[in-house]
Amino acid sequence: MPPAPQRSRRGPTWRAFLRHYREQVLATDFFTVETALLRTVYVLFFIEVRTRRVHLAGCTRHPTNAWVAQRARQLSWQIQDGTLSATVLLRDRDSKYSAAFDTVFRSEGLQIVQTPPRCPWV
Repeated sequence: MPPAPQRSRRGPTWRAFLRHYREQVLATDFFTVETALLRTVYVLFFIEVRTRRVHLAGCTRHPTNAWVAQRARQLSWQIQDGTLSATVLLRDRDSKYSAAFDTVFRSEGLQIVQTPPRCPWV
């Protein structure tokens, strides 16, 4: 599937992409938790689209690029062991995903696919 700017309006949709590649897609994102002390904690997670199995990678109050890349390295161990099989990593365009993050997964043979800008619907 070509990048969004190069796709025609009649090209495949995200829904079709996920339906076709669900066996191979690993998706990642952050969600936030507000604590009792009114502090925000960011939680990084990965989900296997095929099985809906969620891998909690970690939580922190200040997610830096280095922290996110280290969590990626730790998850890549499961890919190396064969306990997690994926060929595509689906992620949004958050600035927390640095080049080091992408490099970890590319070194494991995964293709990085970014969602279109401002796209909440998949």
